[in-house]
Amino acid sequence: MICHSHQSTTYNTPSVACNCADDQKTEPNILQPGKFDLETRAQILNFLGLYPPCSCEYSFVNLFCWQNLYRYSWFIYKGRLVIHDDRSQSLFMPIGDDLEPDALFALSKKAVAAGLSGNIGLVPESYVALWKDLDRYFTITCDRDAADYVYLTEELAGLKGNKLHKKKNLISQFKREYPDYSLVTMDEYNCRAAMQFDRRLIAAMPSTPHALIEESDAMTMAFSHWKELDLNGLILMVKGEIAAFAVFSPLSADTWDVHFEKSDVNFKGASQMINHETAKYLEGTARYINREQDLGIPGLRQAKLSYVPHALLEPYFLVPKLNSRSH
Repeated sequence: MICHSHQSTTYNTPSVACNCADDQKTEPNILQPGKFDLETRAQILNFLGLYPPCSCEYSFVNLFCWQNLYRYSWFIYKGRLVIHDDRSQSLFMPIGDDLEPDALFALSKKAVAAGLSGNIGLVPESYVALWKDLDRYFTITCDRDAADYVYLTEELAGLKGNKLHKKKNLISQFKREYPDYSLVTMDEYNCRAAMQFDRRLIAAMPSTPHALIEESDAMTMAFSHWKELDLNGLILMVKGEIAAFAVFSPLSADTWDVHFEKSDVNFKGASQMINHETAKYLEGTARYINREQDLGIPGLRQAKLSYVPHALLEPYFLVPKLNSRSH
């Protein structure tokens, strides 16, 4: 995958500071962090283009659509882009040249002094492996719930092998049951019907998990800014009714991120169909598909594992040792 490995030799990194922070005085700083809006989208994407992320958390679409719920903000620190997640009380690992552990610890202390969290999440394994003295500054834990599920597009499109045989059978059953099904490309107009479909699914539940209500709010943000966010999607139709839909966008040069995927359980196999058709749609465009995280939800974890991910990107979480005498 093409993604920021936090190894500074991977990219031509010295140009980042001058490309993204020509005038440091105009950049949001740690005391006055900025919001994710359409006006700053190009600036954020510039960072992400120079340092392609693996984690779906860095997707501008996700940052924009979930910012009201997670109270995301961002600032520039020594030429790096730093994102703060107020709800989870953590900083994202800075985007830019790697900060050595002592410099990362200094950032953590400055964030705490500014009233933000000093914890740092989404730290890639490569960074932890590279800096052997990291535990001098931080308590290090693996954050399994924030692991990204990454799949080879051709494998989701082909569904070959015994491990994916059940998925293929469910798709065959769907096609036999609904031979007149159709696929429609989503746009800024028909995405409204998809939003109504999602709300009907929620309304039909005997009790609605709070997480689904929050996701619906984020989806409303996405669908309200469909064109501006350059979103893509597919709707699976059966006799004029929506059976499922998926929304996705590029995460890096070779990876696309599936932000939202919904299906009606009354249409058996619809979930497998929309997953399969999304992969077929992206085949030739994206080598990998990031299907985001399971957030520690057992059913979701089982479902994502059942598709046999090509990679499970488990980040680390750092808690600064602020009271350590060595500092």
